[in-house]
Amino acid sequence: MKNNPVVPYILIFALGLGLIFFMSLYGIEQKEEIAGADEEGKTEETNDDAAASEDFDPETFVQGQCISCHGNDLAGGFGPSLVGLSDSKEDIHAIIKNGEGSMPAFGDKISDEQIDQLAEYILTLK
Repeated sequence: MKNNPVVPYILIFALGLGLIFFMSLYGIEQKEEIAGADEEGKTEETNDDAAASEDFDPETFVQGQCISCHGNDLAGGFGPSLVGLSDSKEDIHAIIKNGEGSMPAFGDKISDEQIDQLAEYILTLK
C-alpha cells in the first residue's frame, strides 16, 4: 500500500487555517485594548495642552514632520526651502495652521502657541 503524497499538504493546510483562526481571535482582543489605549491617550493630551506647549521643541518637530518634504537641511526637496524665508511670522503661522498647496494643515495637530514657536524657529533658519 503506497502513501498518498497529498496528505502532508492537506495537514499543513489544515494547521495553517487553524493558526490563522486562533491568531485572528487574539488580534480582536488586542484591537480592543489598543482602541481603549488610544482613547485614553487622546483625553490626556487634550487635558495637558499647557504642559504640551512647554515641552514642545520646534527643532524636534521639524526633524520629525518637515524633512520628508523640505529636505534634510530644509533647503528644499518636494516642498520649498524653509531656509532664509523672508515671510512674516504671521504668514508662516497661517501656512502651518491651514496648509497651502500640497502642504498639509497642522492646526488640528498642534496648538497655536506651538505653531508660533515653530514659525519663530523657521525664521531663524539660515
